[in-house]
Amino acid sequence: MAAHLHVCRTVARRAERLAVELATMESVNPSAVKYLNRLSDWFFVAARIANNGGEDDVLWVPGANR
Repeated sequence: MAAHLHVCRTVARRAERLAVELATMESVNPSAVKYLNRLSDWFFVAARIANNGGEDDVLWVPGANR
């Protein structure tokens, strides 16, 4: 379930990036961009909760794979 929520988060982030890019060419409601940002945040938190409240998360450690 957490993996599905992370996919939703990435799709929301992609939509946000596209909306920001579109805003350079067309008029875009700033609230829509803010909403997409908050939506991706919500999916992130929901994924953490679905992953045993964050207990089962694999944390990223900078430089650990080098």
